[in-house]
Amino acid sequence: MNDTATSSAAIDQLLGIVEQVARENHPGQAYAVTGHSSFERELGLDSLARVELVQRVGRAFAVELPPQALAEADTPLELLRFLSPRRYEDLRTAALPPQGGAGVPAQAETLLDVLEWHASRAPDRVHILLRDEHGRDVQITHGQLLAAAREVAAGLLAHGLRPHQTVALMLPTGRDYLSCFFGVMLAGAIPVPIYPPARLANIEDHLKRHAGILANAQAALIITVEAGKPVAVLLQAAVPSLGAIVTPAELHGAERLPAQRPGSGDIAFLQYTSGSTGAPKGVTLTHANLLANIRALVQAARAGPDDRFVSWLPLYHDMGLIGAWFGSLYAGIPLVLMSPLAFLARPSLWLEAISRHRGTISAAPNFAYELCARHVGDETLRQLDLSCWRLALNGAEPVSPATLAAFAERFARCGLRREALAPVYGLAESSVGLAFPPPGRGPRIDTILSEPFVRERRAVPAPAGASDTVALVGCGMALPGHELRVVDDTGAELPERAVGRLEFRGPSSTSGYYRNPEATRLLKHGDWLDTGDHAYIADGEVFPAGRVKDLIKRGGRNLYPYDLEQAIGQIPGIRKGCVAVFGSPDPATGSERLVVVAETRAASELDRARLRRQLNETAVDVIGMPPDDIVLAPPHAVLKTSSGKIRRLASREAYEQGTLAQPEQRPWLHGARLATKALLARAKVTGRRALAWLYAGYAWFVFALVLLAFGAPVIALQRPSAGRRIVRAGARLAMRLLGAHPQAHGLECLPREPHILLVNHSSYLDAIMLAAVLPATPGYAFTAKREFARQWWMKRLVTGVGGVFVERTDARRGAEDVDAIVAALRHGERLLVFPEGTFTRESGILAFHSGAFMAAAQASAPVVVAALSGTREALRADSWRPRHARIALEVGPMLRPSGAGWADAVQLREAARQSLASLRGEPLA
Repeated sequence: MNDTATSSAAIDQLLGIVEQVARENHPGQAYAVTGHSSFERELGLDSLARVELVQRVGRAFAVELPPQALAEADTPLELLRFLSPRRYEDLRTAALPPQGGAGVPAQAETLLDVLEWHASRAPDRVHILLRDEHGRDVQITHGQLLAAAREVAAGLLAHGLRPHQTVALMLPTGRDYLSCFFGVMLAGAIPVPIYPPARLANIEDHLKRHAGILANAQAALIITVEAGKPVAVLLQAAVPSLGAIVTPAELHGAERLPAQRPGSGDIAFLQYTSGSTGAPKGVTLTHANLLANIRALVQAARAGPDDRFVSWLPLYHDMGLIGAWFGSLYAGIPLVLMSPLAFLARPSLWLEAISRHRGTISAAPNFAYELCARHVGDETLRQLDLSCWRLALNGAEPVSPATLAAFAERFARCGLRREALAPVYGLAESSVGLAFPPPGRGPRIDTILSEPFVRERRAVPAPAGASDTVALVGCGMALPGHELRVVDDTGAELPERAVGRLEFRGPSSTSGYYRNPEATRLLKHGDWLDTGDHAYIADGEVFPAGRVKDLIKRGGRNLYPYDLEQAIGQIPGIRKGCVAVFGSPDPATGSERLVVVAETRAASELDRARLRRQLNETAVDVIGMPPDDIVLAPPHAVLKTSSGKIRRLASREAYEQGTLAQPEQRPWLHGARLATKALLARAKVTGRRALAWLYAGYAWFVFALVLLAFGAPVIALQRPSAGRRIVRAGARLAMRLLGAHPQAHGLECLPREPHILLVNHSSYLDAIMLAAVLPATPGYAFTAKREFARQWWMKRLVTGVGGVFVERTDARRGAEDVDAIVAALRHGERLLVFPEGTFTRESGILAFHSGAFMAAAQASAPVVVAALSGTREALRADSWRPRHARIALEVGPMLRPSGAGWADAVQLREAARQSLASLRGEPLA
């Protein structure tokens, strides 16, 4: 930091700027700003106010403040340390050079296929131009991304990750996020994107919501940055399934990918809804869903090799993850990617990136366009060339006609064409996109009469000169291969311009919510899915009207809160963007009341009375009636999602419970509570680990005790019939002492004739578990590897239960073993065989040894396939720490050899392997 920035005059100047912004944000309030004044808790600066502050400080000190300043600085002194004279312009690389297109992977069935397709054909082609935290542009090629993802996958496997488990990604936008997302997929697991905590003030709400997400997802592992580990520990304490916390730097290892690879129908990732109208729900999206949506979007956008996508959208939201990243990857077009914090710190960076890299497609919510229209100065406008921008997509929240007009007018001088503005509609339940306008048409604004709209739910076009009107924005037509319809409350389809519930169907549609059958039942109406929005269709185009759960019915009128919230937010003294309007039943009459909750720092009765009066007047002007109840709440009372949407349902619940207007907690007390929670969380996690080690020690004590008590008689007697009963009794006792209750299904299907029972091999515990659940009479003779014959006590134990030793490597001895098995079968024995001969940490059915199948063919004996589950989790390979797990045996089909020759044995072997893979739900390794 230079001397000017650290001088007393500079500090005074900084405090003056902070005080000025605070006073403008809350007119009439007096502030005594010090170097330690909290922007959020003491000065009431919300996210947009902090954006304004950072911009003014940057201009005053002639510096470019990095994005971290917006997220990390909460006091003037914390902001001071970011005042470095280094400019972003000095660090910029040259614009992205032209690149030839390589086509699209039309035959790809998964996202992994898409990445590998591009990496094999154009490994050195730039996939992403990433703006890092220092403002530098870093190129990432298809080949680099695939190589990094494979390294992450190997690291995850080394941490014990199993196929189909879920992994939470709590990472900021950056190279690590990109490689970890595909790394989880390559490891055969399911990514669950969640957003990192932004500020201390909302950490408790963050923890509550994310603990619910991770518990529902049953996440086994969380990947986060080093600074996120304290938060991850708190989540780990609340979510028992969360076994490990790792950083991307810790995920290194030799490339070792699992045999299991996701198919088109497998879950690609879980997209948890923002929860603006309730608790977050995990939308299950398969690879087929995603690729269907991406292909439809590429077709609707007419995306081609000359396009370039520019995005600052968070990668933990569907619009940034699927629309921007996956869409660009599939189409093979470069993606210029920057952090959301960089955009919020300086919104013009987004437009500068479009101008410099000649971006043709970019997307953002409505608030981003409004932010740019208000905050990008004239000097920046003179440097922008937006003539290249052909699709300015606006979605993810209600689109404002006023914002569209202001943005188009403000940036017309930069070459932006109004026809480039494209309001779109989508939702996570349809992957991301659902409706798209014709490119180059421009926005369609439908001005309708207000009275029929609010009373009769009809969208009647307003004649010229009409005064009482409502303007709604068209969001295009259904994507190719998808359908939209509007229905009434009975499910009957409505004609055009009738307002009702919007439903959809198509190949992008989710199958439902993860581990939430009740929410899934409410989502689906036959083969149609409910968007949760009211809308009408005119000339085939959809016009969203508001969330169904937000609709307020009062006095025969149907009111939507958005316009009233926006108008109230303009009242001086009310925190803009911090207003919630909702309906709440009157306890006395049962009728619905119109409630307005507005955040303010006004303390005096005179100021609060003025605000109530102005708020009433505004409500009458906007909706023609005053609210029934006005709550002037302290800052942060109105609950929001991670993307800043008002959580009206949650705010209504807080209102009805009387918790909205609770006084703010002092910062030191808030910090003390979090510190206490952190200590308790660490203690809980440590205690959980200690209990796991205690259980492991107890398990080995039980195994040793049972082996001595029951193994000794078997070794001494050498009577197989008695030995099998003794071993079964000992194994069942061990299971009871360890609290394990192995289940067996289909034992009644086991044939009485001599046969071979084929079971998958997953753990050293397999033999013990099978001894506990299989019948002792007449019982099974286990086959054991010949290495055990060289250990006196193991040899006596195996022979004491009638076991047969087999050779795994020596072909000559293997032929002799086949003869021994044939003799045992012809003697009436039933044999239990582990055809894989060994086991690994990862799931997957290994190659089968042929001896048992050759013996079955020669003896004309059937083989029965059975699947053992849970033992790998109870004691994994390369580990000697037993864990508690659910263990079960399922008896499958019986197969008979078609002849006695080698070809018949091979046919029997492959049929048995396929049957076992199907029964276990594991791939063939």
